[in-house]
Amino acid sequence: MDAVVKPLKPVPSRNDFSLAPKAKPTREEAEAAVRVLLRWAGDDPSREGLVDTPKRVVKAYEELFKGYQQDAAQILSTVFEDVEGYDDMVLVRDIPFASHCEHHMVPFVGKAHVAYFPSDGVVGLSKLARVVEVFARRLQTQETMTAQITEAIEDALRPRGIAVLIDAEHMCMSMRGVQKHGASTITTRFTGLFRDEPAEQARFFTMVRGMK
Repeated sequence: MDAVVKPLKPVPSRNDFSLAPKAKPTREEAEAAVRVLLRWAGDDPSREGLVDTPKRVVKAYEELFKGYQQDAAQILSTVFEDVEGYDDMVLVRDIPFASHCEHHMVPFVGKAHVAYFPSDGVVGLSKLARVVEVFARRLQTQETMTAQITEAIEDALRPRGIAVLIDAEHMCMSMRGVQKHGASTITTRFTGLFRDEPAEQARFFTMVRGMK
C-alpha cells in the first residue's frame, strides 16, 4: 500500500487548548493541591501511608490525562489510498477505554465501536483505537467523546459515512448519587450512509453484536 501523508488540520474548537491558561502549575503546586484535598477529606497527608501519595497522584494524572498532549489529526494523518477498490464498511469493535467524567472526575469505562465507509482511502486499524484513546484520556462527557471521535475521522478521511457507538458504565452513577451498579450508558453518532440508509445502520448494529 502507498501511504499519503495529509497536512494536519486545525483541532476543533472544543479541543483547542490554546485558550487555556498559559501558566501551567508546577509539579510542586500540583502535589500541594493533593495534600489540601487529603486534608479536606479528613486525613493527615503527613502520615506514613500518605506521605508519597501526592507524588503518585500527580504522576498518575500525567498518564490518565495524556490525551491533552496528543493530536487526533496527527494520528490519522497517514492515509492508504491503494486499497484494491475496497469500498465497504470498515469496523473496529470492542475498543476498551477508561475515561474520567468532567463533572465529578471519577472514571467511566467501557467499549467503543467505530466504523466508516472509505472514500479516498483508509487508515491503519490501530489508528482508530488510538483516536478513541486520545479523547478518552481527557476530562469528558460520553456524549462529547462520541462526537469528537466522529469529527476527527470526518476531518481526516472525509468518508461516505461514519458510525460510532460507545457503551460505558459511569462510576458517578454506581459509586455516588443514585448508586445504580451495572447501569450502562449508550451513545451513538451516525453520518453519511449510516445516517441516511437504515439498512447500513442495522448492519452496523448486527456486526457490533458479533453477527449472532
